[in-house]
Order: sequence, then structure tokens, then C-alpha cells
Amino acid sequence: MELYFNDQFFSTGQTDIMDKEGMPAGMLDLESMWTSSVSVFAQNASLRCTGQFRFMGNTWEVSDAAGEERGTLRARFSLFSKRYEYDAGYRGIYMIESPAFSQDYAILDRNERTVATFQKISSWLQPGAFRLQNNASELDSYELVAVIMGVHSIQKRTNNNHNHTIHT
Repeated sequence: MELYFNDQFFSTGQTDIMDKEGMPAGMLDLESMWTSSVSVFAQNASLRCTGQFRFMGNTWEVSDAAGEERGTLRARFSLFSKRYEYDAGYRGIYMIESPAFSQDYAILDRNERTVATFQKISSWLQPGAFRLQNNASELDSYELVAVIMGVHSIQKRTNNNHNHTIHT
């Protein structure tokens, strides 16, 4: 499944999720600019999953509509690339990788096969806009929207902490 979605300027409010033909495929609710939490809805307006930072941590938690944890996302240290790990419980651990200055990401299964890709397709003047191409049998596309928003939120939090350190 191929989906397009984006962040808002203040990371709050609702934004459409579109399919590759530009037709509505769901909605992303950016609940608060203070907490970075998101809710992902399918085309029929049913809640599919949520994503948010755990209390006092830099771990992003993805839950299903019933509030049950689907997986956790965390950054992994890497010198020359961007790396994240999505632990989807019994479904496996997935690595999310991107070269250092690239906006293209690959989601790899435990056998290092690419099961999904996403790209940041916005310019530096716009908030994050993304294109997801999901071929994973174990990971729902709406769940991956929450994971991608988690990657984006971790990056924003890291950049904000870095900028705060430089200016203090």
C-alpha cells in the first residue's frame, strides 16, 4: 500500500492520509504540539492506532485502537547513518535505516530484507510530508504511519535538544 501524509506546522490538528491516486485513505490527528502524540484513522474514520512518547523517555510507543501496545520505536546510535529499531513484539524487530544526509528510509526485517520504504518529501520550509510504500505482511500501513511519525518526532526532539544546548 502506498500512502501520503504530513505533519502540520505546529504539530497539531488533523491532516488527511492520501493514497497514490490522491484519494482520502484516512486521517492523522496530531493531538498536541506539547506531547507529540498522534492518532491514525482509516478511511472509514475508525481509529487504527496511536503513537506517543513514553513518560520520561525517548521511546515512542505504538498502540492499537484498544490501547494494547503494538510496538516500540527507539533511536539507535550510528555515526554515518540514521538508525531506528521498531520492536513489534512477536512479529519481530525491524530496523529503520537511512544514509546520513538522505531523506529515504528502508524498513528491514530480521533477515535484512526491505519490507517497506518511506521518504520525507517536503522541503525545508514545510513541515514533514511523507510517502510510505508498505510491502510488509506483518506490519499494517496505518501502524507504519504512526511509526514514521515517531521517527519524525524523535528527530524533532533531538534537533530541539541540540539547538537548546548550543544556545545556552
